[in-house]
Amino acid sequence: MESSETFPKIISVDDHTVEPPHVWRDRLPSKYRDIGPRVVRAPLKEMTFLGGKFAPVMGEKGDEGPIGDWWVYEDLHRPLTRLDTAVGYGRDEIKLEVITYEQMRPGSFSVPDRLADMDVNHVQSAVCFPTFPRFCGQTFTEARDRELGLLGVRAYNDWMVEEWCGPDAGGRLIPLTLIPLWDAELAAAEVRRNAARGVRAVAFSEIPPHLGLPSIHTDAWDPFLAACDETGTVIAMHIGSSSRMPSTSADAPPAVGSTITFANCCFSMVDWLMSGKFERFPGLKIMYAEGQIGWIPYILERADVVWEENRGWGGVADKVHRPPSELFASHVHGCFFDDAFGLRNLDSIGVGNVLYETDYPHSDSTWPKSREVGEAQMGHLDPEVVSRIVRGNAITLLGLSEAGLWPGP
Repeated sequence: MESSETFPKIISVDDHTVEPPHVWRDRLPSKYRDIGPRVVRAPLKEMTFLGGKFAPVMGEKGDEGPIGDWWVYEDLHRPLTRLDTAVGYGRDEIKLEVITYEQMRPGSFSVPDRLADMDVNHVQSAVCFPTFPRFCGQTFTEARDRELGLLGVRAYNDWMVEEWCGPDAGGRLIPLTLIPLWDAELAAAEVRRNAARGVRAVAFSEIPPHLGLPSIHTDAWDPFLAACDETGTVIAMHIGSSSRMPSTSADAPPAVGSTITFANCCFSMVDWLMSGKFERFPGLKIMYAEGQIGWIPYILERADVVWEENRGWGGVADKVHRPPSELFASHVHGCFFDDAFGLRNLDSIGVGNVLYETDYPHSDSTWPKSREVGEAQMGHLDPEVVSRIVRGNAITLLGLSEAGLWPGP
């Protein structure tokens, strides 16, 4: 890289939105507004995050304890935390604590402020995963009222397309929608509804059985997969989208899980490569957000060996007819924000299979130095390769304009 001015404008395929309080209040039928997702300001009674399990308890009005804004929905009480929106704070200031909207950076939930923060970070366009619905809409899947859950999913998608990625965003925010995970036919219909208005990415769980859902080795998801295949909708899986972050023991500190967050992506990718789905649905594309890429070469090597030597007794000979590494090259994208090792081994991954991200506004985010991190880690690469990683692959995968903007509905 010659200078900062020559580093391509970034298209981040993994950022996050913190939904403003009005999302469901304004979009649900009136009979549901008092029981649908809503924000309540209340004290924190207790909160732990051990063994990969986040366990907050909301206090009653008047109780002692730090005050935060909580999303309330059926039996769920989910606080906003500093980990949801940590940018602008020093690393040592980022703790597991409840916060209010006033205590977070406005770019977390405000479109104009988000665009300004993207400008600061050399980011042109961004795909944003949800916060309250969790990374693939598990919140609505776990709810008892399925009718309200479906309305909640659709309301989120309408807000995402019409408001978050609406005209005020100028094509710089790229929509990522949700599906009702409990019904593959309804999911397929929602994919097609959103594809008709230009959406090219949908969130999904990295390991559905962790959510009590069928695995991708069954036929249960085929209607959903067919809809994605037919519409060119990319299946985007974020770490933690199985509601279970990797850990080792019930008392393991969060640092253990933070070190091995890639593991769910690793397990998930092997699932997909050995499922036969890429051959049944040849246009299907998947991507792993925040999973990094340095682990991919060994997994591909091992998967090819298993396919070559053990596919007879391994249960895949009748459905996986090509080496897994070939399937990866045609169907899978890894996403990273800080992975010097992976970039040194890019030839073993594939230039066309790698995407860049900034993870704004999470605690791992490289904001406001995503360009500097990229320059430092990609300095050994040809400018054409850097351009593909930083923006070109995303443009192709997500059907963006040549300028890297979402064309809109």
